[in-house]
Amino acid sequence: MQQTQPALTVRNMAFCALFTVLIIVGAWIRIPTPIVPITLQTLFVCLAGSILGSRLGAISAGLYLVMGLIGIPVFTGGGGLFYVFQPTFGYILGFILGAWTAGRVIERIAVPELKHFLMAGFLCLLIIYLCGMGYYFVISRIYLHNPVSVRTLMLSFFLPFLPGDGIFCILGAVVAKRIRPLLMRISAENV
Repeated sequence: MQQTQPALTVRNMAFCALFTVLIIVGAWIRIPTPIVPITLQTLFVCLAGSILGSRLGAISAGLYLVMGLIGIPVFTGGGGLFYVFQPTFGYILGFILGAWTAGRVIERIAVPELKHFLMAGFLCLLIIYLCGMGYYFVISRIYLHNPVSVRTLMLSFFLPFLPGDGIFCILGAVVAKRIRPLLMRISAENV
């Protein structure tokens, strides 16, 4: 069942701002692991899409991108327009498409169950990885003149992060399943 897109009300703008702040905070929270530190950004991006829906989730991630590009140091490596030349910038672009996709999956189901939230989260994560690794592959060849192989990308930017991000997708699905109905009820009561 397809739902109509929510209006951009003050309440919805506040929800978008809240998730933008969570994505920013998630960039700075690092969980040390034996291989690589993991941030909470992917968790909050998946939650933005799964809870707010495709449009508002993408707006939240897009606001994060705009804030960073205008120079506010919200990215893990700072901010500014020249951040587009960072090899990892593709992951940030993937946040927008990932949040939109997660929201779209949930919006198409009348009463989403945990399995739907899991699917939305893992699709979001897949899109973030594809955008990030694709951008890294291209920027390293064209701009850095230091081409990397697909094998190196998989071993450096996919496999080390997959266990932690997979756990975050499961956690995010549980949280989104509980919070989304409450948010939908609040929005319906105040129309």
